[in-house]
Amino acid sequence: MAASASTMASHLQTSFASSLRRGLLTPKGISGAPFRVLPSTRKVSFTVKAIQADKPTYQVIQPINGDPFIGSLETPVTSSPLIAWYLSNLPAYRTAVNPLLRGIEVGLAHGFFLVGPFVKTGPLRNTAYAGEAGSLAAGGLVVILSICLTMYGIASFKEGDSSTAPSLTLTGRKKEPDQLQTADGWAKFTGGFFFGGISGVFWAYFLLYVLNLPYFVK
Repeated sequence: MAASASTMASHLQTSFASSLRRGLLTPKGISGAPFRVLPSTRKVSFTVKAIQADKPTYQVIQPINGDPFIGSLETPVTSSPLIAWYLSNLPAYRTAVNPLLRGIEVGLAHGFFLVGPFVKTGPLRNTAYAGEAGSLAAGGLVVILSICLTMYGIASFKEGDSSTAPSLTLTGRKKEPDQLQTADGWAKFTGGFFFGGISGVFWAYFLLYVLNLPYFVK
């Protein structure tokens, strides 16, 4: 009798201790799930998904022809019809014109406008020889520029090689390769630049000092 009573007491004590331990260490929350006393070792991971827009975003600045390896960008300014028309009419981009005539045109513009700065800002600007000194200085600069153009042509082009210019326009239209991008074409352009530059210097001096135009302020 005493043995069964002690066995029952031991059993009740064990059940009470286990239920007390369960209630104190792992209490249950509102949902009935037990709270964790020790930190969980489970790793939390999440994934970020990019949502593609229904309509593609319009890019204001993008590579020319969609090719980033060209090294040039297409902007609303450079791609506008007015700018494209202006650039296509510059002597350097008129591929249908002979390189010699293009060089003469570029040289005439440079030689004509180089005289004024040398006359008005040169070291002899306050003397009676300002016109002659400024014209000679402008002619000397034309000679130096012609030598630089010659050196560039020798270093960039080889005799007999075809044109290195692209045969496609910005819109993808095929065109004849520019003959300026050859050794012979560049030599013609350099010769035309020298002739046109010297002619522009002479023409500016003739207008300012031989005809003595009243618009020139001495």
